[in-house]
Amino acid sequence: MEALKQRIRKDGIVKEGNVLKVDSFLNHQLDIQLFEQMGEEFKRRFEGEEINKILTIEASGIAIACIVARYFNVPVVFAKKSKTKNIAGDVYTSRVESFTHGKVYDIMVSKDFLNPEDKVLIIDDFLANGKALIGLSQIVEDAGATLVGAGIAIEKGFQRGGDLLREIGVRVESLAIVEEMDVEKGIVFRETNQ
Repeated sequence: MEALKQRIRKDGIVKEGNVLKVDSFLNHQLDIQLFEQMGEEFKRRFEGEEINKILTIEASGIAIACIVARYFNVPVVFAKKSKTKNIAGDVYTSRVESFTHGKVYDIMVSKDFLNPEDKVLIIDDFLANGKALIGLSQIVEDAGATLVGAGIAIEKGFQRGGDLLREIGVRVESLAIVEEMDVEKGIVFRETNQ
């Protein structure tokens, strides 16, 4: 998606350790007009698919997921990273490692919100090593639901996550795939025919 790539080129900051800082528009301060374009593009890419739930993980994926859900006219369910008093009863759980935070989390979704009749689209802001998406996919499988695919804003194509998910049969649609990045060279995108 060219608008997202341009915004990454303009405002993205490459940091040491393969970190792409996009918090001025994607995951701290949010550019809602850009999110609207992203929601429209995900709707186009998954046109014709039966989807009745959007699933994401807290916190950065929630805003994008909400905009995407408007285009599909479905609810958003988000996996929580810690059990709270608001989650009562049985939950689906999975362990995920966050590339950005360098932590392992137990994520959970109440069994009230995912069931075998659901057709689920996962939405997230980043795909690096794929651990969050694998964890979310496991929750969908545990619920007996159908995983339609995963919509990602930015995929780090030089890391293994996207390839791993595609190899296990997950349909991954990434709006911008960063093929290479460093402080000196900047950011190079994979050209796709989307």
